[in-house]
Amino acid sequence: MWSFETEPEFAEKLDWMRDFVRTHVEPIDSLFHQDQAYNPGNQALRAILAPLQAEVRAQGLWACHLPPALGGNGYGQVRLALMNEILGRSFFAPTVFGTAAPDTGNAEILAHFGTAAQKTAYLQPLLDGEIVSCFSMTEPQGGADPRQFTCRATRQPDGSWRLNGRKWYSSNARWAAFLIVMAITDPDVPVHQGASMFVVPADRAGVTILRNVGTTFDPPGSGSEAYIDYRDVVLHDADLLGAAGDAFRIAQFRLGGGRVHHAMRSVGLAAKALDMMCERVLSRTTQGSLLADKQMVQEVLADCWLDIEQFRLFVMRTAWKIDQLNDYKAVREDISAAKILASRVLISTVSKAMHLHGSLGISNEMPFGDMLLRGFVMGIADGPDEVHKVTIARQLLRRHRAAAGLFPTTHTPAVTRAAIQRHAAALDLPGETSPWIDYVRGLTADQLDA
Repeated sequence: MWSFETEPEFAEKLDWMRDFVRTHVEPIDSLFHQDQAYNPGNQALRAILAPLQAEVRAQGLWACHLPPALGGNGYGQVRLALMNEILGRSFFAPTVFGTAAPDTGNAEILAHFGTAAQKTAYLQPLLDGEIVSCFSMTEPQGGADPRQFTCRATRQPDGSWRLNGRKWYSSNARWAAFLIVMAITDPDVPVHQGASMFVVPADRAGVTILRNVGTTFDPPGSGSEAYIDYRDVVLHDADLLGAAGDAFRIAQFRLGGGRVHHAMRSVGLAAKALDMMCERVLSRTTQGSLLADKQMVQEVLADCWLDIEQFRLFVMRTAWKIDQLNDYKAVREDISAAKILASRVLISTVSKAMHLHGSLGISNEMPFGDMLLRGFVMGIADGPDEVHKVTIARQLLRRHRAAAGLFPTTHTPAVTRAAIQRHAAALDLPGETSPWIDYVRGLTADQLDA
């Protein structure tokens, strides 16, 4: 069982991270648009990030999710969760620490499922931060339902594949050196058996970015979420990631830990919003007293703290369960719940922080708009919350059974009758008892079962 204590040596690393992120990384958030974190060609940003990344490497904290053979520390999910809580305070922090999505997930699946040639060509440069990558799965007509996917890779007489179709919201494709593309390779079987993943170089003939889409507050054309057309892209078995038909097995491996990391980053960002609230209410006076002295304000602060602490503990327990079981599938409902709570808690906390800051809170001079948007993104990315709620419900229902009779198993008359039979001798002794006893004793078996 996780003892809620952290090893002294690792606790020192976390203390260093907190100071480093607050002092050196958070200020970068206002210097560059967020999508520039993935642009290797932005020399100004790279000049700022490079020495910070060097400090992280010197501390032995670079890409800690990866095994030592790949330059990481092979940390388990509990340690990674504690780290990501700190990284969540700044959009650029994951890039500084070599853990920016989607590169982290892409690196993991390349490490586990890639060929030697794929690892040489793409994995090492990705780990070194020299290139960025893209995970191209979502389709404009498909949303979260892979059964609607139409992007196909068709086997040709010469043994090659031809990739055709369109993908939507493929993050960072405009900067990526390669794309991991999910395509239907066998339409005659269920999609979870007939989809495959390919590693596609971004400059491969037939790969065309139709347009780059931004998020809500981005000006037109400035975003990095690509709408891509794959037109007769020639692929070979050497481009396959894993075996044909393995796409969903690989995807679940990729997404499981990533969802926990995103959840803990949301914990960190929500905690930052709460810090900002506390500072604000201690600094502003209205109606003759500090905002901090108003009971309704105190209620808001208490509710936010309760939400964040419960959320944090749940995510940490989920991380611990993953470390113990070493099986993402066995913890799937916990991971889904953490993903849902990330959006819910972050949106709620940031909304209250905006409100307590008044007009300043809704202005572009405070970061709440971007923070709030990240909460909504968490509710959609990696599958919308509704899909994850279905997963939780199905897992929950598997542990229960329908009532055998006409009435529920907790039906009071039936429960009372069984208890009377079990404790008949004791109930004949003096003592005040429930009126249910005489009532049930007065009913015939037919009356009870009707």
